[in-house]
Amino acid sequence: MSLLPTDAQTRSGVLSRGAELRQRVRKDLLRNKYIYLMALPVLAYYAIFHYGPMYGLLIAFKDFSPALGIWGSPWVGFDHFKEFFQSHYFWRLIRNTVLINIYELLFAFPASILLALLLNEIRSSVFKRAVQTVSYLPHFISIVVVVGMMVDFLARDGLVNQVLGLLGMESIAFLREPDWFRFLYVSSGIWQGIGWGSIIYLAAISNIDPTLYEAAKMDGAGRWKQALNITIPGIMPTIVILLILTMGSMLNVGSEKVLLMYNPLTYETADVISTYVYRKGILEANYGYTTAVGLFNSVISFILIVVANGISKRVSENKLW
Repeated sequence: MSLLPTDAQTRSGVLSRGAELRQRVRKDLLRNKYIYLMALPVLAYYAIFHYGPMYGLLIAFKDFSPALGIWGSPWVGFDHFKEFFQSHYFWRLIRNTVLINIYELLFAFPASILLALLLNEIRSSVFKRAVQTVSYLPHFISIVVVVGMMVDFLARDGLVNQVLGLLGMESIAFLREPDWFRFLYVSSGIWQGIGWGSIIYLAAISNIDPTLYEAAKMDGAGRWKQALNITIPGIMPTIVILLILTMGSMLNVGSEKVLLMYNPLTYETADVISTYVYRKGILEANYGYTTAVGLFNSVISFILIVVANGISKRVSENKLW
């Protein structure tokens, strides 16, 4: 007598497992129905505004005309990508975008960590709350207002140049000098975001077991050694996760601030991929070409975040997935 299951038995087993799975899903939906209802608006948002419009990526491979629509426009394959790669703007855009992100990674990213570590060492709760409030406030200032403040302070007759004049130095047209653009962009970003960015690190520090600090004090460790051996390792998983996410946006620089700050005199160092897409897509209505540029940017960003996560997985136990 054969011990192998027959086709009927196999089908019966599959059907029973399917029925069991459906029953388990039904019970879970009934038990957690309010949680799923709360998640529904979020899922709908991403489905409608993020996943739904992805069919528009076809424009990158077509000579898009609004009159013909996406499906009616003629297919051009990779012509838009070739045009971008062969453009004399290509390397300038890549260089400017990557350099601004590298400067932010080197200076802006550690700034929030450093502020969180310093705030953690403050023993006066009143002073600590005051410093936190002052450092958080710039985050709520509009980018337009921030750039307006920079224009006023850095003008020829502005506060900064007045101070330089008192020191016997010549005035500088900061916003018209290409060499100053990256410094101004990154430093103003640090001022605006350092306090807000420190919140997540302060939350991670608050989850560290206080007994570790007590044991370190008994062993004679000072504050510097406590921070070095307890605090920083305790928040390292958070640092790694945020670093991986930051690596995924290495080719993304917000166009709003750049558009407000730059001018034709600073294009050499200020023009980035997002502003180029704005000029070619919105001002020149070259939708297919700019969609190809945006798709290239997204693909590279996805590769970077996968590579960063893979490296983190190999060298440590911290990973995004």
